[in-house]
Amino acid sequence: MENFKKVRTEEADTEAESPGPFADLAPGAVEMKVKEGSKIRNLLGFATARMEQPATRTIVFSGCGRAVTKTVTCVEILKRRLAGLHQVTRLRYRSLREVWESRPPPPGSPGPSLSVHKNVPAVSILLSKDALDPGQPGYQPPEPRPDAQTWAPALAPAPPTAPGLKRSPGSPAAEERASKRLQGRERPGAAGEGSWDGAG
Repeated sequence: MENFKKVRTEEADTEAESPGPFADLAPGAVEMKVKEGSKIRNLLGFATARMEQPATRTIVFSGCGRAVTKTVTCVEILKRRLAGLHQVTRLRYRSLREVWESRPPPPGSPGPSLSVHKNVPAVSILLSKDALDPGQPGYQPPEPRPDAQTWAPALAPAPPTAPGLKRSPGSPAAEERASKRLQGRERPGAAGEGSWDGAG
């Protein structure tokens, strides 16, 4: 393939005619097609502005091939920006056709071309402000808001150490040694007196 260059990639005819994984979407649903070269900042700016409008209830992010990771990233960031979104994920394969031409083409002729058919993984993720059927495959309920968490890990007292065992850096004895070292640096007449940059 080193003598060919890729000219374009297009969907196979069967894929273009088939409905998407969410055929029963409401008319006002926003569809975001994520490409490999799409900027996450641009995608999220548009998606956030549309989802903040009360009339917009659902949004679908779709991506295939190398854009699958970027699609999932956009969804996760949007779920953190706008709490309370229900999610349904659909996975499938899409048929793509890559057209390659010879490099360099012979003078005066378009040159031979090559067509490659590929099946690539694709993901489509539906986010909805309204409740969805929790029994359908791929459903995820809304995540709890981070500020709603009231629990905190309990602080347990440090276990006593046996004689001869090394103490952990967070133990009271280690903290006492560290404070003595700092006092030695701050003591008048200590080496390097004048300024301390915190490196050491």
